[in-house]
Amino acid sequence: MSMPGDTERLTESMERLREHYGVPEPQDRPDPILSLIKVLLSHNTNDNNRDRAYNALMERYDSPEEIMNADRDELANTISVAGLHNIKAGRIQDTLHTIVEQRGELNLDFVHDLSLSEAKDWLKQLPGVGPKSAAVVLNFTFGKSAMPVDTHVNRVSKRIGIIPESMSLDDAHDVLEGMTPEERVYEYHINLIKHGRTICKAPTPHCSDCFLNDICRYYQTHEDEADMWK
Repeated sequence: MSMPGDTERLTESMERLREHYGVPEPQDRPDPILSLIKVLLSHNTNDNNRDRAYNALMERYDSPEEIMNADRDELANTISVAGLHNIKAGRIQDTLHTIVEQRGELNLDFVHDLSLSEAKDWLKQLPGVGPKSAAVVLNFTFGKSAMPVDTHVNRVSKRIGIIPESMSLDDAHDVLEGMTPEERVYEYHINLIKHGRTICKAPTPHCSDCFLNDICRYYQTHEDEADMWK
């Protein structure tokens, strides 16, 4: 069965994004458990509030084990800046307890040895961990070729016409990941985010400044409006 995406647009946009934004330097690999906690904090909030909540956790608790066993109300108050703090406190502790129950210890190092599909399936059975959260942990922490589809990646890839506008987020993770060369998933993910933050913004993209507009389906169907945004 053919892939429901436009490989030519993906390939061309990937090369142009690299030319414009460069190849991002790989980040230091964070501790897997702490990385997972940070991802759970990121749900439905911005990076600044996520980081403030994470820093508050690191100041109050000395280890993930202390976070797991903390008083839940105290934990929720500690991360309140991230929003939905009662829900997130519960998910964090339930997730940490689930790891211990299934693995006998609070450790995710075994994920290194799993295939990408096995690793995704294992992480997604944890409380509050969906396709995006699993992909973030696998890409940034374990260096696996998982494609996290956040709001920028989803918006830009659909506007360009790489994937259909009607495609769900769950499907977008698998389709974009399958279309992108494994060794360039991290690069393409980061560069799509950069493009979404600087040019292909929501709700009003800067189409006249965009070096992709000649291959962009959105621009081709909204050219008259785009000319008004100069």
